Amino acid sequence: MHSHFHRIAAITLAAFAFNAVAKDENATADEATAMVKKGVAFIKANGRDKGHAAISTKGGQFSDRDLYLVVYGLDGTVHAHGANEKMIGKNLIELKDVDGKAFVKERVELGRSKGTFWQDYKFTNPVTKKIEPKRMYCERLDESVVCGGIYK
Repeated sequence: MHSHFHRIAAITLAAFAFNAVAKDENATADEATAMVKKGVAFIKANGRDKGHAAISTKGGQFSDRDLYLVVYGLDGTVHAHGANEKMIGKNLIELKDVDGKAFVKERVELGRSKGTFWQDYKFTNPVTKKIEPKRMYCERLDESVVCGGIYK
């Protein structure tokens, strides 16, 4: 009986360890969508200044592992950035990824035309520091686009 208990305990521990590892990996599409919706709701409830400040707080409620939010004005200016506060206030409309895709320009155009969308490009993963394929989920909010992305 004693060894049976130990075997169950070992299996339970192994399951916990596996879940912990799985949680440390990349955020999922559902998590990105939920985070963007949470960001949009927070900005609506607390106003742009407070909302943008909260989103730009590293390790705050709007960052989780490799998932963080960014807010771009429809002109391509960064209003909030969860991974790099040095970008705030810069107009990145001409910014291109490693494949030459003008992803900021495309993002604000999609924001104007669609309002809610997924966008693919390549970007540096803040966790691995490597350039990886990224999918960004975005929602338009007034004259801005709130986005959160996942790495593939």
